[in-house]
Amino acid sequence: MGGGSNRVETFPEFQDLESPPRISAHGVQPLEIHKVAFQQKQSTFRALKQELGEIFFPDDPLHQFKNKSFSTKLLLALQYIFPIIQWGSEYNLQLLKSDAISGLTIASLAIPQGISYAKLANLPPITGLYSSFVPPLVYSVFGSSKDLAVGPVSIASLVMGSMLRDQVNPDLEPILYLQLAFTATFFAGVFQASLGFLRLGFIVDYLSKATLVGFMGGAAIIVSLQQLKGLFDIVHFTTKMDFVSVIVSVFKNRTEWAWQSVVFGLCFLAFLLITRHIAMKRPKYFWVSAAAPLSSVILSTIILFALKSHAHGIDIIGRLEKGVNPPSADMLYFQGSYLGLVVKTGIVTGILSLTEGIAVGRTFASLKNYQVDGNKEMMAIGLMNMAGSCTSCYVTTGSFSRSAVNYNAGSKTAASNIVMASVVLITMLFLMPLFYYTPNVILSVIILTAVVGLIDFGAAVRLWKVDKLDFMACLGAFFGVLFISVEIGLMVALGISMLKILMHVTRPNIVILGNIPGTQNYRSLGQYREAIRIPSFIILGIESPLYFTNSMYLQERVLRWVREEEERAIDMNESEINYIVLDVSAVTAVDTSGIEALLELKKTLNSRSLQLVLANPVAGVAQKLRLSEAWEKLESECIYMCVGEAIAAFSSMSKCSEPDMRK
Repeated sequence: MGGGSNRVETFPEFQDLESPPRISAHGVQPLEIHKVAFQQKQSTFRALKQELGEIFFPDDPLHQFKNKSFSTKLLLALQYIFPIIQWGSEYNLQLLKSDAISGLTIASLAIPQGISYAKLANLPPITGLYSSFVPPLVYSVFGSSKDLAVGPVSIASLVMGSMLRDQVNPDLEPILYLQLAFTATFFAGVFQASLGFLRLGFIVDYLSKATLVGFMGGAAIIVSLQQLKGLFDIVHFTTKMDFVSVIVSVFKNRTEWAWQSVVFGLCFLAFLLITRHIAMKRPKYFWVSAAAPLSSVILSTIILFALKSHAHGIDIIGRLEKGVNPPSADMLYFQGSYLGLVVKTGIVTGILSLTEGIAVGRTFASLKNYQVDGNKEMMAIGLMNMAGSCTSCYVTTGSFSRSAVNYNAGSKTAASNIVMASVVLITMLFLMPLFYYTPNVILSVIILTAVVGLIDFGAAVRLWKVDKLDFMACLGAFFGVLFISVEIGLMVALGISMLKILMHVTRPNIVILGNIPGTQNYRSLGQYREAIRIPSFIILGIESPLYFTNSMYLQERVLRWVREEEERAIDMNESEINYIVLDVSAVTAVDTSGIEALLELKKTLNSRSLQLVLANPVAGVAQKLRLSEAWEKLESECIYMCVGEAIAAFSSMSKCSEPDMRK
């Protein structure tokens, strides 16, 4: 009749499914009873292969190689490893025109941002330009995104600067600090490439959207506060990163404030914010915002050059070295007391830059309706950071602001990164002396403008409306960054994400179901007001896999439902409860602890003259129940294909037993 039956039974008092729906005396429409089927038996190796394939290769990357000749497979393999071969073979003059325009446009943004973000990481300004040259070239070879514009980013720069500065002062030990920065970049690249190569990209997904919103918002405020040093031209500024320390330092050293620097900076800040507002309101004028940072650098440099000795209170960058990236492989630090620091810094900045780069790449790929392979992107970003660490670059990834400009400028392929790198190269070879009179306050203002967009109030409001727990996670990450430190804030964000997962796993949602009149659908009584209870039955829906972490909770919560429903039935003068039906259609997996919990629950219910019934077990769950012999212990006659059939079967049994009881 139930799970172990080999036949289909039709109860004579039940009407055909095609006839108009009718609720019987027991409140349900008659049904045919079907057996629960098992999936085909597989060998252990085949089952393990399939399971690992679903975990590590959900996109089935080898599908394209099926039924292809050896030469075609070789070409496809090369294209998979080096995407430049694929789009390069189809490249033409029209694509070059589009990529050249977008490349020149993002270069105008990358040059001032590169110099500014290097300052944020406590590195020489030229390092930011180095990092805008080699990494984009490497990415153009290995990257699969058509729109990602690569270079230094604010958050990774801030985190690297704060973590390294905690133990090494860049002003007192500049060479050691450079060594640690390059080595941290190398470890970041190794970590990123390893995740991609081992198909472990899902690890990055543990940083939820909610925690990222909070983390980015808090980090943006910290980055902004750090720029007060340049805006007010403060010499004795705190090395700490938390909100309170920075604010105290600003007002403690107010005697060092330079009004010239403040006025100069505020004027250009207003200019940059206005151009940003124009670009946001009218996207076709994106170039106004894109060109504004470089225009500010040029204009401010001309003003300072004209004033020269009269420009008191405004610090300038000074002399920058000309030439291409010097090799730095010999500067990598693989032993000594700071090895743990650079590994930790590399992993933290690697996670952050990887999360941002992949999120940005997927965002713009969805707008153009093409796919970005997350694992390939991890390898591409990792390889470019490993190469960058050997060529005087620090950690880089895909920047949202530059990628948005790249997208709006009409980029067609990754060649826009090559054009940008070429412009940066020309700048490093011939134009570096022109930056001598560039004021430091302009770099602070450019960073301020760039990080404003990281504070997403709208997303926080949506989190509050949709999911209060997500909102609390957002606040936890935000205040962790703001009042403790950036790295602690990141740990808080990760911890909250893990806690949320544990809460969902250890406390699965269990709802009581009722029948929707006129249908065979059973839905939550809390969600559907028209749903009605079935006399003598408690129907519970379990909405989570059943593991060792939640098996005890399942027993306790089901027994509580039973107690509450029995009390309600007595108060309402309804039929006594005889059957407990568990709808396990949402239980996608079960382990041995979960199976033992079901058996224990059955014993407990049997001792109270209640019958446990399972409905709609998925293939994997049914297979494990059978292999563990729990199928027989749970009684195969108490396992049904759906809730409706379970109700129909036991309703019929109850009807049949009533005449016998009267006799």
